[in-house]
Amino acid sequence: MKLIGISLAVFLVSSVLFVTVYKFISPPFTPIMVIRIYEGWFEGRNITIHKDWVDYDEISPNFFKAVIASEDGKFFQHSGFDWQAIERAYKYNKRHKGKKKQGASTISMQTGKNVFLWHGRVYLRKVLEAYFTVLIEWIWGKQRILEVYANIIEFGEGIYGIEEASERFFGKPASKLSPREAALLTAILPNPRRWSPDSPTKYIRRRAATIRKRMPAVRLPKFDE
Repeated sequence: MKLIGISLAVFLVSSVLFVTVYKFISPPFTPIMVIRIYEGWFEGRNITIHKDWVDYDEISPNFFKAVIASEDGKFFQHSGFDWQAIERAYKYNKRHKGKKKQGASTISMQTGKNVFLWHGRVYLRKVLEAYFTVLIEWIWGKQRILEVYANIIEFGEGIYGIEEASERFFGKPASKLSPREAALLTAILPNPRRWSPDSPTKYIRRRAATIRKRMPAVRLPKFDE
């Protein structure tokens, strides 16, 4: 019991320390990046990580509007968890057992998972995801969460962050993304290694069109005021 207590204390202190450090310093890599490299080795492929960190003000508001419209419409209203969406997903999954599950992850939850954890549906990971969501909401705040999310999200094999994706697919910096381009980039996020924004399928074009329709309703606050 003493060893468990010490281990728990070390984890709590170190996790708060890491989250605090990442409020000011860009994460150099994420667990999913490491996992992708190992997956490539096992499959006989050499995967190189391409990423280019940019600050919040260097990213087009169109991208943030697209992500919020698509992934988390109540991002600025909740404190990390959209309880109504969680309840809806629970009821849907209970009624449709055996089918593709409906998720209710917020941008905060996805950011906490992508920066500190691995992907999967293991119960322990879900608990840790909730824990890190609370921490980053408390320590980082909404602007930093959006900034980190935009810079570490996967857009394709070896492609991470909105700046790298924007340059790779559209030949322009993230600050210049149009509403259409931002919507296309956001539309592929559920499966970025399957879909591509520069050669969208019919499904991706429809999804992007839906996102564009929702974007004008998203209001981004003035964080510097």
